[in-house]
Amino acid sequence: MAQKTMIQAITDALAVELEKDKDVLVFGEDVGKNGGVFRATADLQDKFGEEQVFDTPLAESGIMGLSFGLALEGFRSVPEIQFFGFVFEAMDEIIGQIARTRYRMGGTRHLPITLRSPFGGGVHTPELHSDSLEGIIAQAPGIRLVIPSNPYDAKGLLISSIRSNDPVVFLEHMKLYRSFREEVPDGEYEVPLDKAGIAREGKDITVVAYGAMVREALKAAENLEKENISTEIIDLRTVSPVDMETIIASVEKTNRVIIVQEAQKQAGVAAKISSDIAEKAILSLEAPIGRVSAPDTVYPFGQAEGIWLPNATDIEEKVKEIINF
Repeated sequence: MAQKTMIQAITDALAVELEKDKDVLVFGEDVGKNGGVFRATADLQDKFGEEQVFDTPLAESGIMGLSFGLALEGFRSVPEIQFFGFVFEAMDEIIGQIARTRYRMGGTRHLPITLRSPFGGGVHTPELHSDSLEGIIAQAPGIRLVIPSNPYDAKGLLISSIRSNDPVVFLEHMKLYRSFREEVPDGEYEVPLDKAGIAREGKDITVVAYGAMVREALKAAENLEKENISTEIIDLRTVSPVDMETIIASVEKTNRVIIVQEAQKQAGVAAKISSDIAEKAILSLEAPIGRVSAPDTVYPFGQAEGIWLPNATDIEEKVKEIINF
């Protein structure tokens, strides 16, 4: 078992599925010879040929329209949108068409599409590259939304997503691509979809997070432990549909909760989870539900993102606020 970065784990997952099933097709802007802007598809075209791994024109609407048609014909489409901030050009295909096709066709057709795309801040990208737009996808019925926080989960969740007969948006936080390594098994394995993970057990407060914010929550928990505050961290992994059963069980144990997201606060994933907790476990709470998020402004230019993005210190402060309520 080797120590791998998240980007290496993602490449492994794609190679496993390309080898296992010749109907798996990986395509997008520069994913072939160049291996993608982050090299997630490096060497895959050489290994599996241009019929399975190929470049497309610079047209997100065309990429997702192609994905839709190929899936209807029995292929497993694994398109890449080069940065998720560019997804607006493809929203009709994703939400207007792909998300509702099973309903439209009375459950007679599957749409095995796994849209991969990098997103997230902290790496000083140009404008429109770092936006956290997952809340828009989470609002759309018929699309599964998956966001891993570590290399092991990234590989297992991507394999599970590609094998699923449902359309999946699989978002990969850019800051996590090469920021740390962990043991990742060789070959194939699956991490179940729709099931949150417990990244850290605790007894005083629950922190619910996903993607890069799981890493910030873990840092915060280490510091809080020095002050005798025991923090349980729930890693959503699948952001839509949310595994509320795991969250509620944790809230009933700790009696306090905060939800952390990198995206702006308004209309986000944290708001949906907060309302569900209030509906299902209000009598278990000993303090208000806390939220940590970015401000409700457009994403700033790179020079300012360090003060705009939520971090471990913000999480620590909110935990103490809720604990001391």
